[in-house]
Amino acid sequence: MSSIGMPGTRTDFGLMKAAIHRKLIQKLNLDRLNEIKREDVRREVGPILESILAAESTPMNLQERERIAKEVLDEVFGLGPLESLLADPTVSDILVNTYKRVYVERRGMLELTNLQFRDDAHLMSIIERIVSAIGRRVDESSPMVDARLADGSRVNAIIPPLAVDGPCLSIRRFGLERLNAEDLITNNSLTQPMLELLQGCVKARLNVLISGGTGAGKTTLLNVLSSFISNRERIVTIEDAAELQLNQEHVVRLETRPANIEGKGAVHQRQLMINSLRMRPDRIVMGEVRGEEALDMLQAMNTGHDGSLTTVHANSPRDALSRLETMVAMSNLNIPTAAIRRQIASAIDLVVQVSRLSDGTRRVTNLAEITGMEKDIVTMQDIFVYQKQGIRESGEVLGEFVATGIRPKFSERLLVTGIRLPSSMFEPPRIQ
Repeated sequence: MSSIGMPGTRTDFGLMKAAIHRKLIQKLNLDRLNEIKREDVRREVGPILESILAAESTPMNLQERERIAKEVLDEVFGLGPLESLLADPTVSDILVNTYKRVYVERRGMLELTNLQFRDDAHLMSIIERIVSAIGRRVDESSPMVDARLADGSRVNAIIPPLAVDGPCLSIRRFGLERLNAEDLITNNSLTQPMLELLQGCVKARLNVLISGGTGAGKTTLLNVLSSFISNRERIVTIEDAAELQLNQEHVVRLETRPANIEGKGAVHQRQLMINSLRMRPDRIVMGEVRGEEALDMLQAMNTGHDGSLTTVHANSPRDALSRLETMVAMSNLNIPTAAIRRQIASAIDLVVQVSRLSDGTRRVTNLAEITGMEKDIVTMQDIFVYQKQGIRESGEVLGEFVATGIRPKFSERLLVTGIRLPSSMFEPPRIQ
């Protein structure tokens, strides 16, 4: 019998896998394999791995042999224990809280998996594999890093000394099949009248701000709204991490760049925003406004670049405007608060609030029109709202979308561009 022991426990199986992994590495010419496509590599390495498994004195059935073969190959050519999660289309987030605990989010709800890494060193090797693929590094001198996987998934890693209990890894995934407008209605994220209003706003070149918390579905909704832009328009997208998936023919994608090892060479969203204005854009779509670039975005909206779309982290439409105000102040130009608010009031036409509810579902909870200024206050009015009505014993949130009875002031702008919306869609529900 092998000294490794029977693969009856997680520890025994992990030890066996590590031993076979080492033997495989010793037999491989990794430099040559790096020049071959991943599928060809697995086919070529398969027989070598089979011979190693056959030589093992530990008895294993076919299922155990297939499992250990897959996991060893994942260790050598993939991201180890994460490979099975990355292959699962229902997983939207992978959250590694030290090597012992791996959580996933499915349909808006968190759950603990039975996956583990061997130890901190094992998790660190996977993190280093991710970041080295894009020319980045993570170590004590640079203990935080943002990266992106080949499929577009967004990755954040933070390691000791900043992460007290050990390395942590977060992966925000994006579905292989992008949600479309019909999917949002099917998922009860909004109603058909709300969608028609949003579609009209995009086609009529209104400036739309999507507001919501982390994981509320801002980028998903931004993708859907972007799909309503004409193919005849030149679109420039600006993102901190490229996530948007536009299908139009004429799209220029810009992405920020972090500083290099010497702390130089960083390119921020504000620089990209300023540069995009020199690129003759018909539309500017900013993935998320985060800082001082808010001022340049508002100025662009106010100087002929209408029809722009962006998102912001905020919990309500009013909070979204406050966040914009704060971010403009970050530009350190000492602009009076009243002047900032006037810029916001004249630039933004519609605020779309999205929320992730306690049962994991995502809803458009407000469509709020900005109507102007009253003294030093930006005035708003809700066109549609989502009214919560309770929670079932199963945890499902009950509620309904209702029109407030207010016809938006921008209806005239929609009408001028040939978009006619029936007045009945804005009528509130009748009280029974």
